[in-house]
Amino acid sequence: MSRPHIRLGVNVDHVATIRQARGTNYPDPVEAALDAVAAGADGVTVHLREDRRHIQERDVRLLAERLDGPARVPLNLEMAITESMLSLADAVRPPHCCLVPEKREELTTEGGLDVAGQVDRVRDAVTRLREAGARASLFIDPDDRQLDAALAAGTPAIEIHTGHYADANPVKAPQLADDIRAFAQRAHANGLEVHAGHGLHLGNVQPIASIGEIVELNIGHFLIARALFVGIGTAVREMKQRMLESRVQ
Repeated sequence: MSRPHIRLGVNVDHVATIRQARGTNYPDPVEAALDAVAAGADGVTVHLREDRRHIQERDVRLLAERLDGPARVPLNLEMAITESMLSLADAVRPPHCCLVPEKREELTTEGGLDVAGQVDRVRDAVTRLREAGARASLFIDPDDRQLDAALAAGTPAIEIHTGHYADANPVKAPQLADDIRAFAQRAHANGLEVHAGHGLHLGNVQPIASIGEIVELNIGHFLIARALFVGIGTAVREMKQRMLESRVQ
């Protein structure tokens, strides 16, 4: 039986990581994003961090402009809930914004947003993004307490943090995948659009991509690493093929 189509959002942050290592103007994450779209990516994700360690405001503005042109795929801006980021979203008006936690010292996002501990603040951010024309999603752990809070905050979508599953050993990973499946089903039953991402690669993506309630995966680090050897077009096509194969059972 064929399940509904699943979208691939390609995160190009680590193209910018290489650029910033030398302070050059190459490689350009905007160029990489357009190449990913040409290869079949359904969207582009970037995380503009407070410390600007990789993606810069220039990248966000150019991507919003270029992806809204001939490419015609959505930009998904990952952002912390800060006044400066909300102001940027007001100005750039990306179609999608994913609210994420952020700690200056972390190498990468280490877990989901604690919506339950700040429902009013998250609700205000979701409302402000809606008024700017952006659909908000919340990057959360597969925890029922966070799901209840996400519903209370009025978000139309969530992105399930799959990092713990991705880091698990082969014995524990299947149970964590089942937990993500059950959580996705509950979120979908409550009217939320369900996405997922973090730590996914060709070797572990299938159990997550097979979950029918998940309509989008956002993948970055693996695709950029794989692109070093095969090019970004091939890396995107390989991942999309693996994802789509997972939908046929």
